[in-house]
Amino acid sequence: MAHQVTLLSVGFVTHDVKRYVTSKPDNYVFTPGQAADVYLDKPGLRDDIRPFTFTNSPNDKILEFTIKSYHDHNGVTHTLWDMKPGDTLHISEPEGTIKYTKPGLFLAAGAGVTPFLAIVRDLWAKGELHNCHLLYSNKTKSDIICEHELTHYFSQPDNGILLTLTRKSAIGYVSGRVTESIIREFCPECKGVAYICGPKAFVAGMKEIVAKIGIDEDSIVFEK
Repeated sequence: MAHQVTLLSVGFVTHDVKRYVTSKPDNYVFTPGQAADVYLDKPGLRDDIRPFTFTNSPNDKILEFTIKSYHDHNGVTHTLWDMKPGDTLHISEPEGTIKYTKPGLFLAAGAGVTPFLAIVRDLWAKGELHNCHLLYSNKTKSDIICEHELTHYFSQPDNGILLTLTRKSAIGYVSGRVTESIIREFCPECKGVAYICGPKAFVAGMKEIVAKIGIDEDSIVFEK
C-alpha cells in the first residue's frame, strides 16, 4: 500500500546529504533499521522506486529520511535535492531486514550508516545504548554523516567508535580501508552480533572479516 506524505522541512547534513522530514500517515508503524520504497509522482520518475531508511524514532509524529543525492543523472535523489516543504512523495509500507537484537559491532560505509542512526537514536532515548561499537568508513571527513552526534553516543563508557577515511587522510582518523586487523584492534571483545550496511562490496568484505574474528553466521545482520 502506498502512502502520500508531505515534505515538512529540508536541511543539510553534509555537502551531498540532506535530511527530509515528512508527515506521517495514520497508524504507520516501523522498526528502527527499516526503510520504505519511495517514488515521486513526476514524469519519468514514477517507476524509479528507491528504498530509503527512516532515521528517526518510531515514536515521533513525523518521518525522517537522511538521503545522499547523486547528481550524475536525473533520478530520485537528484530531484529530491531541489524539493521544498509542501511538496509530496509516496512511500510504501516499512520493509527491511536490519533489526537490532542485542549489543554488538556496527559496521557502516557512507550512507550505509542511516539504518543505524534510527537504531542508535532509539536505544539512546531509552537509555539502552550499552556495549555497542561503531566502525564507520567514509571517503573523506566531509562525507561523514552526523559525526558529532554519533561520536557523542559511542564515546560514552562501554561503547566505542572508530572513523576511517579511504581517500583523504586527516588527523584523528584511521586512513585506509577497513581490515581484519583494524577490527581486531578496535574491538577485540566483539564476538556477539555484527550489523553491516553499505555498498555491496563493503558488505561482502565485512561479512568475511567478522566470520574470521569469530562471529557466527546467524549473528551477522545485513540488508539482504
